[in-house]
Amino acid sequence: MKTKFLTLAMLITSLSICSAQEITPVRMGIKAGVNFSSLNTSSDGNSKMFTGFNVGVFSKIPLTSMVAIQPEFYLTTKGAAVSYNNLVANGTANIHLNYLELPILAVINLTENFNLHIGPYASYLLSANATNSSDVQLFDFEKNLKVRDFNWFDMGLAAGLGLDMGAVSLGARYNLGLIKVGRERSILGTTYTIPNATNSVINLYATLSLN
Repeated sequence: MKTKFLTLAMLITSLSICSAQEITPVRMGIKAGVNFSSLNTSSDGNSKMFTGFNVGVFSKIPLTSMVAIQPEFYLTTKGAAVSYNNLVANGTANIHLNYLELPILAVINLTENFNLHIGPYASYLLSANATNSSDVQLFDFEKNLKVRDFNWFDMGLAAGLGLDMGAVSLGARYNLGLIKVGRERSILGTTYTIPNATNSVINLYATLSLN
């Protein structure tokens, strides 16, 4: 009985050591990339993509040899040129939005170096501005749209692919916003959401592990 117990204990210890060796240590580092952002509008308009950036930090916390949790925290720019045509006016508004963003992603290793990222994100709006070109000066985005007219909070889903090459990783990701960018407001007795749209961002990025 004692021999069987010792054998079982040694087996469990050996499996634990092997599992610990398979799981890589926690990684922390910096990341930066380029954004291609647009706004998913309602049926009365369309948007033209803007080019921006994202820069910040990340941490990769392995749970098993196949799965890790990767929280990130970075500054990111979003927005688009939105065309509109409604009862009030028609024209184009160039909307620039700057957020602090926190995604918490599950990283699933498809191969030793190739992985899938998926999870939610939350964003806090730091600043917003708009320029306007319209046939009617009744509503001027530059004068009428202030940061208070945009939702300060955004959240959505992120998914993408990553390639690990030692301390450096490259990736591509798509972020889909689930909350309207603009708040409701009344113009001439009619309620509008301006801009009546959600964020949509493709970003290409690189990360550098510092440990």
